[in-house]
Amino acid sequence: MKKKLEKKLSCIDYTVSKEKFDLLWDKKLDLLITSPQPKENELSKYYESENYISHTDSKKSFFDKIYQLVKRYSIRRKVKLIKSLTKNKGIILDIGCGTGDFLSECKTNGWIIEGIEPNAKARKISENKTDQKMFSEIEEINKLEKNNFDVITMWHVLEHLPNIEEFISNIKSKVKKSGYLVVAVPNFKSYDAKYYGKYWAAYDVPRHLWHFSQKSINKLFSKHNFELISTHPMVFDSYYVS
Repeated sequence: MKKKLEKKLSCIDYTVSKEKFDLLWDKKLDLLITSPQPKENELSKYYESENYISHTDSKKSFFDKIYQLVKRYSIRRKVKLIKSLTKNKGIILDIGCGTGDFLSECKTNGWIIEGIEPNAKARKISENKTDQKMFSEIEEINKLEKNNFDVITMWHVLEHLPNIEEFISNIKSKVKKSGYLVVAVPNFKSYDAKYYGKYWAAYDVPRHLWHFSQKSINKLFSKHNFELISTHPMVFDSYYVS
């Protein structure tokens, strides 16, 4: 019997379709679920917007320039975090690598890099920056060698993936037993989420299929024998969303 989920609020896709979606609460996981969820073959149309800035290096507007400036600072913080996890510079996989700035910085710092980016425009930019071929589909992770990666990163990717349980299981088989997984997601229990309510941009329906709390992340990954080491705020994300 399918469990009944409580409706928490409704949001509108202001970026592309102007359609309305509900957010349903899975109490056991402390997880909000976008409803209805677009079918996998329909998801791409909800990303067809020039305003989807993470897929470009645009510096046309004042906002674009500020975003790119903050992004450079944020990249340095991310690389610093990776350095704090392991002193040995091994192999790093960035899933949803966007325009490749993070991987480019990792490569400069001595890491062997691999990346996955479904968006063709962003992937091309990433390949030019890193001088390296990127995988084009999330499903290609199944082709990668098992227990191969010292670090796997997902910066605001998990909330976009349809089959997260299956995906987490696949990730588990690819990271070394001594390796690390770094996951960044919006927190629907954050101050800015509560402040903006249904207008909080990080709900970003229906591109964001899931909406996590710290509790839900821990529960989801512990089921696959991941151990939570630490939690860090991404301060600039909240300013960007605001």
